[in-house]
Amino acid sequence: MVCILWFHGPQCRDVSLRLDQLVLDLTNPVKKETALLELSKKRESFPELAPYLWHSFGTVAALLQEIVVIYPLLQPPQLTSSGSNRVCNALALLQCVASHPETRTLFLEANIPLFLYPFLNSTSKARPFEYLRLTSLGVIGALVKVDDPAVISFLLNTEIIPLCLRTMETGSELSKTVATFIVQKILLDEEGLAYICATAERFFAVGTVLSSMVEGLVEAPSVRLLKHIVRCYLRLSDNRCARDALRACTPEPLRSPAFTACLRDDAVTCRWLAQLLVNAGFFADAREVCAENLQPSPLLQL
Repeated sequence: MVCILWFHGPQCRDVSLRLDQLVLDLTNPVKKETALLELSKKRESFPELAPYLWHSFGTVAALLQEIVVIYPLLQPPQLTSSGSNRVCNALALLQCVASHPETRTLFLEANIPLFLYPFLNSTSKARPFEYLRLTSLGVIGALVKVDDPAVISFLLNTEIIPLCLRTMETGSELSKTVATFIVQKILLDEEGLAYICATAERFFAVGTVLSSMVEGLVEAPSVRLLKHIVRCYLRLSDNRCARDALRACTPEPLRSPAFTACLRDDAVTCRWLAQLLVNAGFFADAREVCAENLQPSPLLQL
């Protein structure tokens, strides 16, 4: 057990001892569920909780045990709300580890994200499964939030893109938003953009899902989700082959002022959309979105 060195004073020592005990309880089958709940609720209060969890004997194994034990409940779908809540508390602690600069690389080197992929592969729309999907996406989202090429390189060697595309097609609005954010962050990395645009099959897999999502937003608008979709399209237009393809496959609603009016209070996204339309050759449509006289952005030499 490592020591918590950031606590000072009698009251803080009491907190330190309490946290020590909760982490120890993660390896006690009788006390584990309560410890998971308490630590997940307190995780924001302790900036150095992640290295403490990682370096404490048996703790990460105890968290992974919570994940693998419910694999048999995924198909056929048998997961209960209480079971989902328990594993999501474990995932919240793993997200803490994934987002900390001291433990992020160790988290990847141990291939821990792969343990989450069966949850993303589930297609059940029942609330326990949706909560599980969303929390799992949150762990991956925490990894990509920091612009680290090593994270993107790791993810590209896994099945994360097809899994995100599946969620973007079938998940709740919030799950779709997080999955689209992950794809966006992959695209914003040069290796990620090159990977997705390396073959027509990969490009059209992403493009087809993005287009389908835009069509879905015609009936059920979501500014938050649309913002990420527009950024994905704009980034794709930085690639020469993708830009040529977007001249023919940019979704019609993105060129419609009636559809994009929901963005009028978001100057950044309006400019992204206008730049996308300019890059794809729709200059008149771009002027309807943004009064700025934009020119096609330079193509990346990948």
